[in-house]
Amino acid sequence: MQTFQAWMNSLNGIVWGPAMLVLILGTGLYLQIRLGGMPIRRIGSGLRLVWRSREGDGEHHGDVSPFAALMTCLAATIGVGNIAGVATAIALGGPGAVFWMWMTALVGMATKYAEVVLAVHYRERDADGRWVGGPMYAIRNGLSRRWAWLGTAFAVFGGVAGFGIGNMVQANSIAAAMQTSFNVDPSVTGIVLLVLTAAVVLGGIKRIASVSNWLVPFMAIGYVVAGLVVLAVHWTRIPAAFALIFQTAFSGTAAAGGFAGAAMIAAMRYGVARGIFSNEAGLGTAGIAQAAGMSASPVRSGLIGMMGTFFDTIVVCSMTGLAIVVSGVWTTGKTGAELTQVAFQSAMPGIGDEVVGIALAVFAITTIFGWSYYGERCWQFLVGAWTIKPYRVLWTVAVYFGAVSHLDLAWTIADTLNALMAVPNLIALLALSPVVVQLTREHLRTALESR
Repeated sequence: MQTFQAWMNSLNGIVWGPAMLVLILGTGLYLQIRLGGMPIRRIGSGLRLVWRSREGDGEHHGDVSPFAALMTCLAATIGVGNIAGVATAIALGGPGAVFWMWMTALVGMATKYAEVVLAVHYRERDADGRWVGGPMYAIRNGLSRRWAWLGTAFAVFGGVAGFGIGNMVQANSIAAAMQTSFNVDPSVTGIVLLVLTAAVVLGGIKRIASVSNWLVPFMAIGYVVAGLVVLAVHWTRIPAAFALIFQTAFSGTAAAGGFAGAAMIAAMRYGVARGIFSNEAGLGTAGIAQAAGMSASPVRSGLIGMMGTFFDTIVVCSMTGLAIVVSGVWTTGKTGAELTQVAFQSAMPGIGDEVVGIALAVFAITTIFGWSYYGERCWQFLVGAWTIKPYRVLWTVAVYFGAVSHLDLAWTIADTLNALMAVPNLIALLALSPVVVQLTREHLRTALESR
């Protein structure tokens, strides 16, 4: 078993190594250039569309509103990575890692936009009349038959990885947070999670979207407000914190005096890796949820979908990163969620660690809800709609075992499969980029003519 775990650790280091990060960033940069920087230039339009999309676009080509689809995406992406992942990046790569997270988000907006455009453009109805889509359908319907195996590969990687990265690992993080902050036994946490997951997941996308509609804005706003409290307490250090972030992004500095963060490449590596892990740009998951949105326009869906990357990284991750830097705790040698807790505790003595613990638990459980839909669609693509109900039951049961188990190996396997999801998706994005550009130009030309 130790040999297998060592082998998996090596494989994980390869798939999440420099080549993968360059591939993901390179694809996003290529799409950003092909689109003339449109995703960045249209951030304002995206924000307005998000607000207007709560009821759909009037043409009910979907199962939930585009806003609900976006909240489902954010439910899956705003998770442990926003708290523990950002802290780990700063601990290993220094404050400069925050800058590279921002750059990853700006480039990733083009990737996320293209993923959603293709998912909605190539979506189809299943036997029960539901809209289904995502990279597997875009590959099957957009590329020739000889590339169909890529869609199958994506579905296999996503269907298996979901039980780890989107289920058991999240449940384990919640159990650990509850035990550390409130001394709750993991088995009790597991039972509570099982009941909550059953109540939401067994109801399918409409119930997941309904819960995400109110829970995601509440949790995101609550965490941002708590982060602003930390910034307000340390407000005199904010200019210096920004200066440090920009300076160390290019010069590099070690958080705890070790070699891991001693160079610019470390800040870049950890910032990019944790940014991608958090917002999932390049993994193709956002398109799966947005394909169920009530929209007849792939471009409008894309503009809404890309805002998930903006909210996740530019807003939520920034709160964690800035809180850690302005509080000065990034030099303590701590890492992960513990580092974030120390930062919040510095501004809110006595309750800071509980605030982070609660936020971590809420972020993680919404990830369980959102990822359940991603995995469901992957398995439906592979073996048919009959698997949906058994899958939902199995997903619910897995939550309990995740809460009470040790998951070092499961984490590594799931994280590896998570990275492998990106390969088929990125190939499809590059191959079908002319379709994305054409649909975008037609939409913008029509919008200009209608003025």
